[in-house]
Amino acid sequence: MFHTVLTLSYLIPNIYLFTRILQLFIRKDQRIYYTLIYLLLFLVYPVSNLFHEEGTAWEARVLSAIADYMLPFFLYLFLFVFLLDLLLLINLLFSIVPREKIKSRSFRSGGLLVIVCWSLVVVVAGIINFNTIRTTEYQITIPGKLSGISNLRITFVSDFHLQESTGIHFVEKFASKIVRIKPELMLFGGDIVEGDRKDEKMACFERIFSSITARYGVYGVPGNHEYYAPQDKWSFFSKSGIEILSDSVVIVDNSFVLVGRNDSHTMTRKSVAEIMGTIPDSLPVILIDHRPTVIDHISRNLPDVVLSGHTHNGQLFPINLITRSVYELSYGYMKKGETHFFVSSGIRLWGPPVRTTGKSEIMVIDITLTRDIPGKVSAPDHYWPK
Repeated sequence: MFHTVLTLSYLIPNIYLFTRILQLFIRKDQRIYYTLIYLLLFLVYPVSNLFHEEGTAWEARVLSAIADYMLPFFLYLFLFVFLLDLLLLINLLFSIVPREKIKSRSFRSGGLLVIVCWSLVVVVAGIINFNTIRTTEYQITIPGKLSGISNLRITFVSDFHLQESTGIHFVEKFASKIVRIKPELMLFGGDIVEGDRKDEKMACFERIFSSITARYGVYGVPGNHEYYAPQDKWSFFSKSGIEILSDSVVIVDNSFVLVGRNDSHTMTRKSVAEIMGTIPDSLPVILIDHRPTVIDHISRNLPDVVLSGHTHNGQLFPINLITRSVYELSYGYMKKGETHFFVSSGIRLWGPPVRTTGKSEIMVIDITLTRDIPGKVSAPDHYWPK
């Protein structure tokens, strides 16, 4: 079903895009050349998938890399052509620009150039945004109960999707930022590993990750991508010094309770109520859940802090509008009842290495634990790439 939807999402807009560019901009004597060029660009994505299925080497990598950038390019080319059609419709109703000028040769050549250039500009800006690591800082206050600590600094990162194409320099830059932040607790929110033990870079990633330390430890939960394909990903975590919590609970230094849920991809995962029923109510509770779902249910079970990822904040505009309609909280912060919910846009992505919405993010959450002040938050409502 997923691949069917993806194929239709690629095919139908391209039929519209091919037809409208042909009608609006291409002269009759250029239509054969236009058709050949468009088909060549269009076929890059499906052909790259065929090569990937057959497991070829450099051909698959080259085609896959080109396809990764062609997909967002086609998306924004489609949106700009669609916007132009809306403007032409308005012009048809109100006759703002003479029809002769719209049909002129200068409009045909200039209009197509503008649309293509703007699409390229958006994609390039998305590439730069994707490769720029940013931190988002929050300060919250929660009931300390019987905890012996008064402050806790958490660093939270989700959706690394480590694989052969992930740059070593990017991972090193991430690790150096974590060292400068000096977290007391380092947490990973799932979808950490995309590749397998055959990836040549995996040993290097393990070495870099194992250099990350925190006073109260380094923990993570599995995401849906950890369960895709029968690959040995779990050894990565042990070699990287990440303790994975799968529907399990750990009391850390008699100061707070850390809970990690399995991803909903696992049919046997426990409900929040089942897990919370085993936890003493004398300590603050921090819950990591890869997907930001059932927020109402979770808040009724009274964890103090809930950390999630998975959504990528939509990754590409206007897909973020869809994730906002699917998830009650698709990105950022929300307090529901006495529970503080955080959803990260992720440090990396699955699919095209282009991000036009959100940012490649490290969340830093400074928690004050108190026995007499109700929970509160200090953070901007919205975050935009700097």
